[in-house]
Amino acid sequence: MPRPPQNPAKPGRRVRETAPPVRPLRQRARPGAARPTRSTEDYLERIGELIDRQGFARVGDVAAILEVSQPSVTAMVQRLAEGGYLHYEKYRGLMLTAAGRAVADRIKDRHLTLKRFLSLLGLDEQTQEDDIEGWEHCLSAATIECLSDLADFLEARPELLQAFRGRERVVARRSSSSGR
Repeated sequence: MPRPPQNPAKPGRRVRETAPPVRPLRQRARPGAARPTRSTEDYLERIGELIDRQGFARVGDVAAILEVSQPSVTAMVQRLAEGGYLHYEKYRGLMLTAAGRAVADRIKDRHLTLKRFLSLLGLDEQTQEDDIEGWEHCLSAATIECLSDLADFLEARPELLQAFRGRERVVARRSSSSGR
């Protein structure tokens, strides 16, 4: 078996052969990046909500909503500004660029579509919100569109929705009576 090559920086020491490190696919937003990261989407969604609700967004408001420290928000805001998603001036409000507003609106639309679909299934508010937070960033646009179409289909056919919901209750009763 061949011996590993020696480390030229430290004679007598062997170089450990390892596979190159695996880099996450989407670490952070970069100028020209094809798709923003989940974290970028979360920040832009919340900043957009604040602007829509009160006309402005400040670092402290974003920190409170996301339950993170103000320095963490400041660091992310600087990255978002570098990525072309918002304009930021220290001690002033945050303003979304057209690109930032587009991402915020896309995530808002995804959220509303998922909420509409999950509410048709009869899920409680907390379950809906928990599931939406997990899904809204990872489902493809095609999947979201199909879920929207399915929601339209079910809303136009209340008898099918009622039949589904009735079946769901039968399954739930069957599961609880069998001790599962």
